[in-house]
Amino acid sequence: MVSKALLRLVSAINRRRMKLLLGIALVAYVASVWGNFVNMSFLLNRSIQENGELKIESKIEEIVEPLREKIRDLEKSFTQKYPPVKFLSEKDRKRILITGGAGFVGSHLTDKLMMDGHEVTVVDNFFTGRKRNVEHWIGHENFELINHDVVEPLYIEGLAKRVGARLLLASTSEVYGDPEVHPQSEDYWGHVNPIGPRACYDEGKRVAETMCYAYMKQEGVEVRVARIFNTFGPRMHMNDGRVVSNFILQALQGEPLTVYGSGSQTRAFQYVSDLVNGLVALMNSNVSSPVNLGNPEEHTILEFAQLIKNLVGSGSEIQFLSEAQDDPQKRKPDIRKAKLMLGWEPVVPLEEGLNKAIHYFRKELEYQANNQYIPKPKPARIKKGRTRHT
Repeated sequence: MVSKALLRLVSAINRRRMKLLLGIALVAYVASVWGNFVNMSFLLNRSIQENGELKIESKIEEIVEPLREKIRDLEKSFTQKYPPVKFLSEKDRKRILITGGAGFVGSHLTDKLMMDGHEVTVVDNFFTGRKRNVEHWIGHENFELINHDVVEPLYIEGLAKRVGARLLLASTSEVYGDPEVHPQSEDYWGHVNPIGPRACYDEGKRVAETMCYAYMKQEGVEVRVARIFNTFGPRMHMNDGRVVSNFILQALQGEPLTVYGSGSQTRAFQYVSDLVNGLVALMNSNVSSPVNLGNPEEHTILEFAQLIKNLVGSGSEIQFLSEAQDDPQKRKPDIRKAKLMLGWEPVVPLEEGLNKAIHYFRKELEYQANNQYIPKPKPARIKKGRTRHT
């Protein structure tokens, strides 16, 4: 009996133990499952969070990248690469003022003087000149650009007197008018119609020379006068009405090349770099009387039109219009004085210079087409205005 009771007691204890073990096992299983569930939830939430962050980061990147590009562009502008500039000591470096220095010839002269190591101040009202012509110097320590219109006079002759500077006048071959002497030397007084359609320009330059020499005699200011013949090259104003720009523009646009009269009038064309070298040589010389700067290689207007047409590869026709009033029949510089006293003469061949000018005009047409502006050659005005092959 006792043994049966003991067996029943042991059996009951074992059952309770088993239940307890099962309960513990169940709790352990539930805890394990819950832990896995929590881990999975955490990982899932983390994955969702990471994907969300990636999308946000991607969106931010899309917005920020253009800003980075602008910052890089600004950094490039602040670390602008200037053309090479020669170093000059303080005693050799000059401070030079160029009025009209953003124009065609003025900007090339600016380039030359800057690269030679001088300090250059350009004054221009950008009426025919353009900031683009000198923008590659903006920010350079030797360069300054002033937007000013000379309707408010600068009195540069007085400035030259005060600081002991030398004054250069850019005069013109137009002072010779329609010459009766050929070629034209500096001692020829010219043949000008004082009331013709070009009289304001011709006589304006003649009186400018007069005023410069009167000031030199009265105030002792050193004066240099360059009589500049036809010049061409990059940075010419496309609508200036000059024969070179007109012919190139017409040829590139497939329009007729307009020749006034028979085309037998002659001109002599020099490339702009030759002129700039001549101007610098004249300024550095002791020659105070006028000096012709031009290319003595003479061509008829018709020959010149045909040459440009061939170099462009244009199918344009040549159109003959009525001859212009007071259009000079012959124009050729006598440059013996420049050769002898300045050691200067033009060196750039005509075709080489024209190819550079044509390349520049092509680029300008592309640029202006992208900006929805197509320039047209300026027509000559036969009765009242400027009507000649200048």
